[in-house]
Amino acid sequence: MMPASTLTLTEGIHDRLKRHLFPGDGKEAAAVLICTSVPGERLRLLAQDLILVPHEHCSRRDEISLSWPSEYIENAIEIAAPRQLSLVLVHSHPSGYPTFSDLDDRSDQEIMPCIFEACGQLHGTAVMLPTGVVFGRIYTQQLVPAPIELISVVGQDLHYWWSYDVERSIGRPMAFTSAMTTELHRLTACVIGVSGTGSIVAEQVCRLGFGKVIFIDHDKVEGKNLNRILNTVKADADARRAKVKVFADRVNAYRAEPYAVPVEANVLTRQAVISAAQSDVLFCCVDTHRGRSVADRLSAAFLLPLFDVGVAIPTRDIGAGTKAIDEATGRIDYVYPGGSSLFDRGVYTAATLQAEDLAETDPEAHADQVKRGYIEDVPEQAPSVITLNMRAASSCVMEFIARAYPFRHESNTRYARTSFMLAEGVEEFTAENEFEARVCSGLASGDLEPLLGLPVLSKRRES
Repeated sequence: MMPASTLTLTEGIHDRLKRHLFPGDGKEAAAVLICTSVPGERLRLLAQDLILVPHEHCSRRDEISLSWPSEYIENAIEIAAPRQLSLVLVHSHPSGYPTFSDLDDRSDQEIMPCIFEACGQLHGTAVMLPTGVVFGRIYTQQLVPAPIELISVVGQDLHYWWSYDVERSIGRPMAFTSAMTTELHRLTACVIGVSGTGSIVAEQVCRLGFGKVIFIDHDKVEGKNLNRILNTVKADADARRAKVKVFADRVNAYRAEPYAVPVEANVLTRQAVISAAQSDVLFCCVDTHRGRSVADRLSAAFLLPLFDVGVAIPTRDIGAGTKAIDEATGRIDYVYPGGSSLFDRGVYTAATLQAEDLAETDPEAHADQVKRGYIEDVPEQAPSVITLNMRAASSCVMEFIARAYPFRHESNTRYARTSFMLAEGVEEFTAENEFEARVCSGLASGDLEPLLGLPVLSKRRES
């Protein structure tokens, strides 16, 4: 069953929270998470900011109880009130006690009415254990608590802590097992671009068992697509059916109940962005710089792990007007909110975005600027082939498995980017610390209008 409520933290906030809540003295400590929400129907809170309650300001701190000044909640309310954000009060259980205590229950009943009177429609409380595991509950204005069914942390590794796990275990299901499949059935994947690499990525996430899979693509099936898009047939091309609808129809036949959701829209539309926000993991399989820039923003705004895949077959001139294959390459980037983005890594730049926009609006001006060297041109690529797409798409989904169900002998920090060159027979890896991450102003912005900070996605523009 899909989680009715979710709280997502970045690795950075989780690390800060753990260091503060467990200073080494064996006593409880407290903090406040200030959370945004994703747009759309799903209840998914995003930890945007953190207020730490200084240990020395607490009137009482011992192994099983804590008393801290209300001014820190008041400070949090001042931040949350303008946007009616949600607050989650967090404290530690140094003993490892895996549930809320009677004292926790009484404390919530005292403080929650005060918070609701000041702002917001939804607030909660949570507990962190010495292992770093977090569990929590959510309150509505009726003050009836319900478990936060999933608390996730997105970083170098992906952590999922479920409310039904009463033992609060730190362990993860083993990769490639039925236990992995069982957990995936509770998660939602979003695939942007369902063409060459995208259809293969989509096929894999469906077969792996994701409980819901969202496909985003605005294009139609054509005859030239049939040699590389899975689940398409000639009749689809003849009827010019939407790629996402064709794919959803075919993969929904895999199971007793429909689970694939087709979104026939450009990724730079409000419909597509809100659809992507409903997911737990994002796969970007587009061949445009604009599409990747939107995926970057989606990852940051909605705290989504992003797996981006690309292939290329550059050629070289060997004389007499003859071309030869120079290389057959693939690239897989894993991006997490708070780390380096695709932009930081040079996957796209302001210049390539401008060139792409110019090519769409004025191809002649673009060609003229390329000749004069004003825009750095992208080498023309040979048509993609399914074997290369298969290789890259498999590595892309395998990277997700490695992050969510670690099986590597080394830390995942080494594998921010994987690049392979088949002609040369080389596979290279780039660590996260080899990229310079810029400060992201849109981190956990959630449903703040305009979505993703882009005016084109505002309600007014698309209403």
